[in-house]
Amino acid sequence: MVMGRDTWVYAEQRGGRLARVGLELLSKGSEISGEIGGRLAAVLVGSGVEPLASELISHGADTVYVIDDPRLRHYHNQAYAAAIADLVAEHRPEVFLLGATAIGEDLAPCIAAKVGTGLTAHCIDLRVEERDGVAMLHQTVPGWGGGKRVDIVCPEQRPQMATVKPGVFVVPQAKKGTAGRVVKVTPRLSERLFRARTVEISDEAEGEMPIEEAEVVVAAGWGVNSLGGMDLVHELAAVLEGAVAGTRPLLDKGWITSDCMIGQSGKVIGPNLFISLGASGAMHFSTGFERAKFVLAVDQNPQAPIFQAADVGIVGDLREVLPPLIHELRKLRAN
Repeated sequence: MVMGRDTWVYAEQRGGRLARVGLELLSKGSEISGEIGGRLAAVLVGSGVEPLASELISHGADTVYVIDDPRLRHYHNQAYAAAIADLVAEHRPEVFLLGATAIGEDLAPCIAAKVGTGLTAHCIDLRVEERDGVAMLHQTVPGWGGGKRVDIVCPEQRPQMATVKPGVFVVPQAKKGTAGRVVKVTPRLSERLFRARTVEISDEAEGEMPIEEAEVVVAAGWGVNSLGGMDLVHELAAVLEGAVAGTRPLLDKGWITSDCMIGQSGKVIGPNLFISLGASGAMHFSTGFERAKFVLAVDQNPQAPIFQAADVGIVGDLREVLPPLIHELRKLRAN
């Protein structure tokens, strides 16, 4: 067994395309590996995926471990976990990061259980601090109903594992011509791991622009109940050529879809302009737009936490604020 202080990132891919979150984690992984004195590696799993290794290297990976097998063409929990756990047991990296996607949330705990280490899920920040003379990964999550941030450490077992929501970190700029090492790994996979098989994966038709790609996002909270619907919210977004998002209560009410929910249990975004309408601003929500360049908040409660996160705040009833706001924005765009 090779002991190392390397930082690993799971480079999730679907259909031969890298998931953005893996590249985001390479950015933070590079920072972490520099602080703990190791190197940065990506773990790539699938069938015929080796050509993706150059993209990972150009985004900062020193080494790419390619686990390639025709049986791994589609994601398979038991087989993927077994193959990656064997690799982790052989090299024992110091840190292993995965995206908190549907696949990452399913895969990470299985790997952690197989290698006998801890796992912190849905992190909103990662940083290295010394603890008793040892560089330790502090994994930050919201706690106590979203009112506090809690740091979790794994002082004994290795690797220190965490999942991070897409959008928390930025994608590093690609550097063409960067040299890196590609290590081909032949997994030891018994047929018992494939008692269930994925036969086909169908992609849903693309709808409106994903909120994580929009430059302007208008997010509605429970306070839009006073409007009796989302018409004015959509109207404001249309004027600004932006996307509509919302909080968990609006998802439960059926006014937004799950791919438009902001926050710790939804998406994390960083638009140029983020407008919050009728959301109190609990941490579980506000962590979803911390990277926004400018935040405008409207709420009728002057003590709402949302105003602490806003660059500009308007205290008032949405029924009185939105119509003139939309009217003035239309005039500005016309000019």
